[in-house]
Amino acid sequence: QVQLVESGGGLVQPGGSLRLSCAASGSIVGINDMTWYRQAPGKSRVMVARVTGGGSANYADSVKGRFTISRDNAKNAVHLQMNSLKPEDTAIYTCHANIKAHDSPWFTQYWGQGTQVTVSS
Repeated sequence: QVQLVESGGGLVQPGGSLRLSCAASGSIVGINDMTWYRQAPGKSRVMVARVTGGGSANYADSVKGRFTISRDNAKNAVHLQMNSLKPEDTAIYTCHANIKAHDSPWFTQYWGQGTQVTVSS
């Protein structure tokens, strides 16, 4: 079965950096959009960054210039490099992808379970 697994979360000081990774596993034919979402305490979930199947990137205004999304198609993975982190970046970060599996006739939306990022001194 297809799964998405995130890694790289943790505790970091303001101004520090962190690199999140999300890897898809299973019998995968193809992946189009891959997206990072986050949900901060007391707030709704929002899109942070997205990379399309064609490699185009899109970012939330709050992270532009600080975060960089990239994908590794050979490894069915997406990464989020987070620099100049701020306390307001504290949230659970979750990976999402549209994936075509060998045993499915269409693309299906998959979610990871999330990884905690805490920015605090």
